[in-house]
Amino acid sequence: MATAAILDRTTLATGGLQNFASDGDRKRLTGTAVKAVLRLVDKWSGSNAEGAALLGVSESTWDRMKSGKWEGTLSQDQLTRASALIGIFKALNLLFADSMADRWPRLVNRAPLFSQRSPIDAMIEGGIPLMLETRQYVDALRGGL
Repeated sequence: MATAAILDRTTLATGGLQNFASDGDRKRLTGTAVKAVLRLVDKWSGSNAEGAALLGVSESTWDRMKSGKWEGTLSQDQLTRASALIGIFKALNLLFADSMADRWPRLVNRAPLFSQRSPIDAMIEGGIPLMLETRQYVDALRGGL
């Protein structure tokens, strides 16, 4: 009973949000996250180097992931990256009902957030903070904020 109360308080304190801190959660979510990121990078016509940089892994690890020979567990940071990328992908597909959803990440963008770079290039350079800002930006464009 005391354990349930502690868990309830922990859930309430964190707002029930996933933080990927638990090793069990990371192991459970890794396979699905890797498949999703592989597919979205392919839809965005990303290179192996871009996919690896976006997920925060080496190119050799990316190659093993693509071939289905990788059996690791993503870190908390890598799952955060995957979550942001998946959110961006989903938001773009809600915003645009055509191929623009897959082209947008590669187009040079004049928004101050991207500084005349494509969102992919900006996210690679800016890491997790810019990935999260990009997700908020796309959500705001579609009226989700």
